[in-house]
Amino acid sequence: MTHAIIIDNRPGSLTYGQEVSVAVTVIETPPVIPVAARFYTYGVLGNLETFTEVWASLPKELELWRRISTLSVDPQKNESRIRLVTESIDKIAEVSLIVATQPKLTGGLSKKVPDLLEVRVGGGSVADRVNYAIGILGKPIEVSDIFSPGQYVDVIGVTKGKGFQGVIKRFGVRELPRWHKHRKGSRRIGARSPAIGALSTVPQAGQMGFHRRTEYNKLILSIGNNGYEIVPSGGFPHYGLVKSSYVILKGSVFGPPKRPIVLRWPVRPPAAAPVEPPRIVYISLESKQ
Repeated sequence: MTHAIIIDNRPGSLTYGQEVSVAVTVIETPPVIPVAARFYTYGVLGNLETFTEVWASLPKELELWRRISTLSVDPQKNESRIRLVTESIDKIAEVSLIVATQPKLTGGLSKKVPDLLEVRVGGGSVADRVNYAIGILGKPIEVSDIFSPGQYVDVIGVTKGKGFQGVIKRFGVRELPRWHKHRKGSRRIGARSPAIGALSTVPQAGQMGFHRRTEYNKLILSIGNNGYEIVPSGGFPHYGLVKSSYVILKGSVFGPPKRPIVLRWPVRPPAAAPVEPPRIVYISLESKQ
């Protein structure tokens, strides 16, 4: 993270038209590559069932074999599957792409194994989605092809893991004084309640952190292709340099610096939001060490 000074462009805000300092998060976004297209149809009970899938002929530089060691792509099978999909277009219910990341293009990661993610293809008719999914196989998708500065995105990821923690840290309950009548354990969780055990609403010790979370409506301030222009002096703590394309989000993002996250179009965008992104006056490149 770093901080930036922007011009507030929210109508009705007390600081409208003024310079405000905001915390920003820089996320490195190397291009992803669609490696397969998966087509679904409705089953007998109305559930989605896999109809077929088509895999792209991928270069060895992607190193997908590190994730799927038994993967083998047969061009003849792909042609027959594409023909089957086009002939059975009325049966297709949903279309999705399986995209692979390229972690070796990042500056802060030393991993080579790509991560796979299934993304639904939406918009238009089923035939349009099928043609789009087949036509984009094996072609890199940049972050600027999907998002633009000034729009809101939802952030999906996994938070930092804290391990097994007690109720004080986990729920922030009040810690009572160590009186004499408290030492023998009277009135503890489930001590004088029915024999059903403690309710799920009662704070108890357990796992804290490492949870999947979704944060809505993070504002994109800027998108760039040269990561070196945004790296502070000495690099980002616990990450390093940014070498590929990047996205600057307003506010913080959960999780450790090197854990992958997902950006998606907002499911509940703000009703009244400025169309243009706020003008960035200054971005701090001072050392964060």
